[in-house]
Amino acid sequence: MKPDSTRDGAAAARDGVAAARDGVAAALGAYVIWGLVPIFFKQLAAVPALEIIAHRVVWSLLLVGALLIGRGRLNAVWQAARDPHILARAALAAALVMTNWLVFVWAVNAGRILETSLGYFITPLVSILLAVVVLGERLRPRRWLAVGFACAGVALEGWRVGGLPWVSLALAATFGSYGLLRKQLPVDAAGGLLLETACALPLALGYLVWLGNAGNFGVDAPTSLLLAATGPVTAIPLLLFAIGARRLPLATLGFLQYTAPSLTFLVAIFLYDEPMNLARLLAFAAIWAGLALYTTDMVLQRRN
Repeated sequence: MKPDSTRDGAAAARDGVAAARDGVAAALGAYVIWGLVPIFFKQLAAVPALEIIAHRVVWSLLLVGALLIGRGRLNAVWQAARDPHILARAALAAALVMTNWLVFVWAVNAGRILETSLGYFITPLVSILLAVVVLGERLRPRRWLAVGFACAGVALEGWRVGGLPWVSLALAATFGSYGLLRKQLPVDAAGGLLLETACALPLALGYLVWLGNAGNFGVDAPTSLLLAATGPVTAIPLLLFAIGARRLPLATLGFLQYTAPSLTFLVAIFLYDEPMNLARLLAFAAIWAGLALYTTDMVLQRRN
């Protein structure tokens, strides 16, 4: 091998390591923010969840729109929005993600953070079921077993609360469906968020106008700043995740994605003293077992 070729190969290897390192840092940053975000929304406990979501839509759209204009990428989003099929998918994605946000914020401020953690733990397994039902994919035996463990965990939690754990199921169903639909949109993370918030903007603005003086924005500086900060809190982790997704293998992202619900789990127990009894611990343990099977199977499939 020629010396130049050797140097080029070494440089490419260093670049690959650097890209992977940056990807891990970006993805972890996204998941840490998502995992700790209940702490942020707890500061807005006095504000109704619907008002928080309306502000989240407005401020996210303004921030992401400005970012795309600065990068000269707004035209690509506009071209995508001119296709009625893409616009319809974006509107449906917006409905799903806004519902997810609403349930999450309501649950956090109702003292049900552990239920949100459970919901996001089972989301990957809900995605498996959606792939079977919607896409007609065939599952390997380990993945069926993983789904079985998840169902057992949900059943245990339902038995504990005396009914369906609707917060967890709603979060998993809406986010799993959103992820499936989002893959069909030919725009990146920032462009997708812009399209989705643009679709939701008429409802968000209409609600805020209807609230008028009864709204919380402008009542005091801390609340107003927190409501405006819902934009960065939404957009920054999404953009970090997009960087990580471009630079890391799917299997690595699969491992890292459990950082967020794990942090939320710890926040709920140690910061907000949410109750954890044996029945609830068994429900989480069943879902963790399912996730371990799913992740192991995913890694083995990638190696073969």
